[in-house]
Amino acid sequence: MTNQFSADAQSLLDMVRLAARTADDKFGRETLILAVGDVLVVTDYFVITSGANRRQVKALADAVEEALSEAHGVKPLRVEGLDTLEWVLLDYGPFVVHVFDENTRAVYQLERLWGDRPRIGFLAS
Repeated sequence: MTNQFSADAQSLLDMVRLAARTADDKFGRETLILAVGDVLVVTDYFVITSGANRRQVKALADAVEEALSEAHGVKPLRVEGLDTLEWVLLDYGPFVVHVFDENTRAVYQLERLWGDRPRIGFLAS
């Protein structure tokens, strides 16, 4: 496993899409990808999803982490929010996965805050 990203742009996008598909497949609600790299220095993409309750938030975060580890051999640089399970942040460096409970997502409204950023598709056609 590695925490270093030497992936080219396409491999990075493959990882981001896998994170979003995994969350969506596990019944993450309103899963989306935002390209934020042209306005943020710290990361290129946000994956945003939410769970119906804290148990689902944990399951979504675990599923995303496992899928990325198995498929690409990567682990998050840091994970925050596992103590409350209201907003779990999986920081992979070039992308960040935000897994909210529905109430917390409604409060912070990241997709509204970053609403002018391009959305990236992730479902197979």
